[in-house]
Amino acid sequence: MKKLIMGILAGALLVGTAAAQDDKQGKIQERKEKQQERIAKGIEKGSLTPTEAARLERKEAKLNKEIRRDRKDGDGLSNKEKAKINRQQNKLSKQIAKQKRDAQKQK
Repeated sequence: MKKLIMGILAGALLVGTAAAQDDKQGKIQERKEKQQERIAKGIEKGSLTPTEAARLERKEAKLNKEIRRDRKDGDGLSNKEKAKINRQQNKLSKQIAKQKRDAQKQK
């Protein structure tokens, strides 16, 4: 009976860990999509110039490439890699906000 309970608990722990990992990767993807939407809205509203938008898009593409490379290197993303990605996404988010608020407008 103890073995059965321990087996069930171990299985639940593995499922919970896998769900948490998928959730974290889902958050990274969700955040990428939101940042892309913010860039698109900035272009649409004229608060981002084509040059600013292109620069932000290049930075976003570089980050996406790094994420794909990190995922291929091993068994997904390590906690250290996730923290690094989060910091990079925070930085890019601040850059998007700054560029949208500056005085430059599309002509």
